[in-house]
Amino acid sequence: MKKIYSLTIATFSLICQLKAQTPCATGRYATDVFTNVTTTSNVVYGSNVSAGGSTTSLNMDIYQPTGDVETKRPLIIWAHGGSFIGGSKTDGDMVSLSQAFAKKGFVCASINYRLGLTPFDSVGAVKAVLRAVQDMKASIRFFYKDKQTTDSYKIDTNNIFIGGSSAGAITALHTAYLDKSCEVNYYINPTDLTTLGGMDGYSGNQCYSSKVKGVINLCGALGRYGWIQPGDVPFCSMHGTIDGTVKYNRGYAAPLGIQLILLDGSRMLKEQANAVGVNNSFYTWYGKDHVPYASSTTYMDSTIKFVRDFLVTTIGCTETPFFNPNTPTGVANLYAMSACTTNVTLSCSPVGISELEQQTMWNVYPNPATDKFTIQLDELKAQGKIEIFDLTGKLIYTQNINGKSTEINAKDFGAGIYFIKINQKEFITTKKIIIEK
Repeated sequence: MKKIYSLTIATFSLICQLKAQTPCATGRYATDVFTNVTTTSNVVYGSNVSAGGSTTSLNMDIYQPTGDVETKRPLIIWAHGGSFIGGSKTDGDMVSLSQAFAKKGFVCASINYRLGLTPFDSVGAVKAVLRAVQDMKASIRFFYKDKQTTDSYKIDTNNIFIGGSSAGAITALHTAYLDKSCEVNYYINPTDLTTLGGMDGYSGNQCYSSKVKGVINLCGALGRYGWIQPGDVPFCSMHGTIDGTVKYNRGYAAPLGIQLILLDGSRMLKEQANAVGVNNSFYTWYGKDHVPYASSTTYMDSTIKFVRDFLVTTIGCTETPFFNPNTPTGVANLYAMSACTTNVTLSCSPVGISELEQQTMWNVYPNPATDKFTIQLDELKAQGKIEIFDLTGKLIYTQNINGKSTEINAKDFGAGIYFIKINQKEFITTKKIIIEK
């Protein structure tokens, strides 16, 4: 009898342990298990050159459940709407979504990204999307870096999601599925892509991962449906059938009512995902225009519930869904397109960048620079070589280190982003510098 009792206790204990390890066992992630949310505003995650040519600091607001003691939490990075010419991380829908999911136990980050549509045409639109994608990737890398260093935000890097509204959804979709340089070269030439900083860009936190678990697409679109390929991460979509800004099916995006660039809307993406076996869920707002949740608490509530269903399923929960995907409207005709396999994306480190090594042993100032800049060595020996590379990884300047302070004429370089490499016998490290005119 005693053995049976002991076995029963042991079995019960094992069941409790297994239940505790189940993501949604205590209602976390599926329900509001927290009452309050703590917001940390204007956390800087990087910087880069804006569409107008000036240096822009990139920041975000981070929402965390107050009093949470969990050490590995899923993260959602949100990007706001505004046609790439306006909007902010503090837009009402971004705040509502961030607070809602933080109360369920997620950490949320609402990011600002570089705005500007110059020129105001299809090429300018592609450049605007690329800048936003580069910034979103930098924000993802920020959290991977944090996890490997200070672990301030207690993120589970196996469960990072990205999403957004309108232009923010376009940004998130392209971050996840535009992964070959030959794809974007369909729109702009390789030189422009290189000038912009390649597919990943240099907005910050280089050499860390930008891998995500899934995508939340609220009224967004992709440049071409075929960029979704077998093995890609899952996504969920919500879109109105009479959306006049970002078309439900296939059509021209029309910021400010001006037809700008042809995009494949959520209906096309649903069709492609089904065809290639990528998990996805799609909810159609029948007879609704662009972002109905932005001005309606009823639609915001249904948006939160549908996105919640996607998230808990993707992280491994078995909760009963609030909303089942409904039937899409219309036929999505997948036009013929050739496969693109060439990828000449710049590597993470064309000059051996490793931000894990970038401590305070040397510094460069001012940064950005206009007339001149100084490289100041602190703990390093005043020997070795200074090398400067452009964005392509081409060596454009070199000189021996002479003393602990070296002044270089910035006017010898064109405006843009460069990398200074300090090359010594037992120590090599690299830092970014921005030259402005």
